[in-house]
Amino acid sequence: MNRPRWLRRPWQVALFSATLAVALVYVAIAAVIWRHADGVLRHPPQRGADAALVLGSRAYLDGKPNPCLTGRVDTAIALAQAGGVKQLVFSGGVDKEDGRIEADVMHAHALGLGFAGPMLLEPASTSTRLNLSLSRPLLQSAGVRSVVIVSEPYHLWRIERLVHMSGFDQAFDVQYAAAPTSCWRRWGMLFKGALREPAAIINNAGHGYLF
Repeated sequence: MNRPRWLRRPWQVALFSATLAVALVYVAIAAVIWRHADGVLRHPPQRGADAALVLGSRAYLDGKPNPCLTGRVDTAIALAQAGGVKQLVFSGGVDKEDGRIEADVMHAHALGLGFAGPMLLEPASTSTRLNLSLSRPLLQSAGVRSVVIVSEPYHLWRIERLVHMSGFDQAFDVQYAAAPTSCWRRWGMLFKGALREPAAIINNAGHGYLF
């Protein structure tokens, strides 16, 4: 039986094998993220905390505040209104896709909803790792000892590992809240942010940030 022509060329076989391996790793990571996301959604924070730290994302989408971002703010406000946190902290710098400051967009959204509680802004970070490192001194200067980190469900597996590897959880009592934004409710792991997350995990792991 003759093999297909492309299988007769070693470099093509190697390329196909490498592509398949990468695809399998990507799918495996996505499955882990999905399982973890489902668990965090079903287990909201159980203890009160000094602050909710809301991590940034793309600020604007189709000319208006990105619902994937504002939904995170909605979750933090709900925590505050239920007495779960005392203040909100918004972390996110200039969005390279639209030039807006994510922390400012989150703050404006909270004000637009009538939230009148204390709020702090960290407007310089451009990655999840920097969200944590730049928010840390801000939280400490405000006397915060316990934090609920708020982000979308797909994001929290990586966040938990960055928190541990950076020592953030040694400075604060940390809990996590999954924000079921409209993006998540509609698409789950199929929208752009979630599809990029396995790549972000591979990148962070390659730089030694996760393990």
